[in-house]
Amino acid sequence: MSKVPVICVDGPSGAGKGTLSTRLAEAFGWHLLDSGALYRIVGYACELRDISWQDEAQVVEVAKALDVRFLPSPSGVSVWLAGEDVTTRIRSQEGSRGASAVAVLPKVRLALLDRQRKLATLPGLVADGRDMGTVVFPEAPLKIFLTASAEARAHRRQAQLLEKGESVSLPRLLESINERDERDTNRSASPLVAANDAILIDSSTLSINAVCNRVFELAASKGLVARSPN
Repeated sequence: MSKVPVICVDGPSGAGKGTLSTRLAEAFGWHLLDSGALYRIVGYACELRDISWQDEAQVVEVAKALDVRFLPSPSGVSVWLAGEDVTTRIRSQEGSRGASAVAVLPKVRLALLDRQRKLATLPGLVADGRDMGTVVFPEAPLKIFLTASAEARAHRRQAQLLEKGESVSLPRLLESINERDERDTNRSASPLVAANDAILIDSSTLSINAVCNRVFELAASKGLVARSPN
């Protein structure tokens, strides 16, 4: 793992980690790990089997047996479970709730740890999540902690849902984001926190292009890529 360059992109839900990570992976020709999708899939798979998200022993068994693949798609990355495209289903509000619920279970996180580390293969990996820089890839040469205000993230999420034809009130979205932040930052297993050597980027008032350009420059300055793609 130490011979494979890894860029970690951690931060709260809705900060823009997915878009940033996808663009980095495409620009550099690297592999992409969407760790949040793994937890969403676990939550979704538990629902299919009528398993409670709080039943740690059974959730762990589901996590260990996952038949999951990440494939390129026009919108970024599509997620497949047992040969079925479940991208839309796991990206729903219910998918977010399930991911947050199972992610607080220590044994579930441990079950997925080795799976995530094995994805670090040449030419490199962009790892998107909440504990990539602190737990999964602590020796990564570049760690980004991408954040934004809860209000900015709620507005972005509402815009995404409206594009899909879904109508969700802004106050309800803000409440959901605050609740998830509370769970993620206070869980006992791998809480959401910036690594000591992470570079903090607040995207509240930045465009995604500005964020990407900043990280491109950082990657080039550390010699992870020959030069900035721009």
